[in-house]
Amino acid sequence: MSDDRRYRALSFDCYGTLIDWEAGIAAELVPWAERHGVAAGREELLAAFGSIETGVEREHPTMLYPDVLGIVLDRIAARFSTSATPAERESFGASVARWPAFPDSAEALARLHERCRLVILSNIDRASFAASQKLLGTDFDLVITAEDVGSYKPDPANFEALVKGVGGLGISSDELLHVAESLYHDHEPARAIGLDSVWIHRRHDRGGHGATSPPSTSWVPERRYASLTEFAEAFCP
Repeated sequence: MSDDRRYRALSFDCYGTLIDWEAGIAAELVPWAERHGVAAGREELLAAFGSIETGVEREHPTMLYPDVLGIVLDRIAARFSTSATPAERESFGASVARWPAFPDSAEALARLHERCRLVILSNIDRASFAASQKLLGTDFDLVITAEDVGSYKPDPANFEALVKGVGGLGISSDELLHVAESLYHDHEPARAIGLDSVWIHRRHDRGGHGATSPPSTSWVPERRYASLTEFAEAFCP
């Protein structure tokens, strides 16, 4: 990356970028589908999640994420002509704490933190993120959640909160690089306000968008890496 020396902070999406949310979601939905006789495989369930979650977040921008997940499960069930029990909704809502980190996240974050301030901008609530942070082993310099902002990405308010937050650290938006997987939730709204971004393309070997809504355009960031390790090696040679 030719101009990387000007970046003093890296902001990260968490789920899908640092935490393997697709593995975590699938670990919940596949057994649920089997219990209810739903003939849908992993990718079909993830796609259903991705198409439904965004709508729930848009309808309920101030709802805490565990409650969002409960509604998402109800709507997935309705899509497949079945239902979810109250216990299943509660368990799915609490499942974020069980979602695993990508194997390279902790080590790459430690390497990057030697050079830059690290920030989280995530569609999550504080309590759920606290569980995930233990898996990442990093004390982030700033954490901004959907709970803090009162809206979910890709709402511009979340990115406005990011710019304001790093400003409080004495860092300008020109010195900030956003690092994320989701084109829809992160790269498109970052681009809209002039933020540079790097695509950690976790699904590079699978195609499709998995548990994430598809982007609204065909644009993709110029900077793309298959893993966080690959990015950290390029950013911190």
